[in-house]
Amino acid sequence: MMSSAIKKLFGEKTGFTIEVIAGFTTFLTMAYIILVNADILSATGMDKTALIAVTCLVSGVVTIASGIYTNSPIALAPGMGLNAYFAYTLVLNQGISWQVALGIVFVSGFIFLLVTLCGLRKMIVAAIPKELLNAIAVGIGIFIAFMGLQNMGLVIDDPVTLVKSAPLTKTIMIGLAGLLLMILLELKKIKGSLLMGIFFATLLSILLGEVELPQKVFSLETNVSQIFGKIDIIGALKISFLAPIFAMLFIDLFDTIGSLLGLSQQIETADKGGKLPHMDRLYVIDASASMFGAVCGTSTTTTYVESASGIAGGGRTGLTSIVTGLLFLAAILFIPVLAIVPRYATAPALLMVGFFMMSNIQKIDFSNLEIGFPSFIIILMISLSYSISTGLAFGFLSYSLVKIFRGKINEIKPALWVINLLCILFFIV
Repeated sequence: MMSSAIKKLFGEKTGFTIEVIAGFTTFLTMAYIILVNADILSATGMDKTALIAVTCLVSGVVTIASGIYTNSPIALAPGMGLNAYFAYTLVLNQGISWQVALGIVFVSGFIFLLVTLCGLRKMIVAAIPKELLNAIAVGIGIFIAFMGLQNMGLVIDDPVTLVKSAPLTKTIMIGLAGLLLMILLELKKIKGSLLMGIFFATLLSILLGEVELPQKVFSLETNVSQIFGKIDIIGALKISFLAPIFAMLFIDLFDTIGSLLGLSQQIETADKGGKLPHMDRLYVIDASASMFGAVCGTSTTTTYVESASGIAGGGRTGLTSIVTGLLFLAAILFIPVLAIVPRYATAPALLMVGFFMMSNIQKIDFSNLEIGFPSFIIILMISLSYSISTGLAFGFLSYSLVKIFRGKINEIKPALWVINLLCILFFIV
């Protein structure tokens, strides 16, 4: 009965159990943002307990809205990188109050929404060659896998070579054990393999003494009054704040476009152009989420590439997002329990997601320099610059330059010239 009702709401290509497991998987893979976002933003003087609750609230509400409004397995939360820019650049470095910084987030989100509603973002997406969409998916896949290696502790920084492999430790071995279980379950085509691997690694951590059981299960510390509604929009409407507003707008714009187009390659319901049927609605949700998050008291809220973990687990509809969102809301009460799931336990899921997304590389014709080189640049720069927007900027500019050098300037769509201008302004700012 339940399965029949779900199919009427979300379509035929779904199963209730599969979607629920996928929702849990996405949540566990991105649940780190609950504590990490609070850690970063609290450096500005914002109340950390309130930030934890607001992160859960905003992520839950906008992800549920995404599931209902777009019927896609896409989750949203305060964006990594953008929260660091908010805290360390705007507030701590430039001396802007966190209330005004929230206003800057709101204004950039409002402009983002206008760009979406007037159809400019749709034109931008339509101007991107299909081959580059596959490159974006591959680049994001490597980027996610690299995050997984870092979270597991297997790859660490080095002052000479920038990164290097770390010696094997107990926690790394636990993470690898979780990864091995995921691979074995995938070979047997068992649904929920990523979620089972996360639980297995967490259980091993408890048994081996790396993680302690929580002292309490429930937490009622949900007071958000110290930051909720404290936004200063008027204070953000100054000429001197145009640069940070543009920086936030560009990063969110192209991170969202890159993430959604990359995730689209992994979802069977994508059309022949590799785009989701409700892409326009996803853009509206993403833009609105930043404004809602700013009012609640957090930095820019955006689409999360970790949604790919739920997609890899079989999530195909908005039901996955609804489950993920409900778990974020429930997390307000269960923060002590969630806090014991270590990052090295969820890291294997990111590695598996990276592997799944790598399959798109076979769709790129590297023998054709005109498309092969820009694709290579996108893959390289997304993964090595640790920034989707930076990778796209380099890739789009290189694509246009190659076309110009080949005397094929007429093949560059008008909207792509707009993209190129935005990319140049981004580098200048």
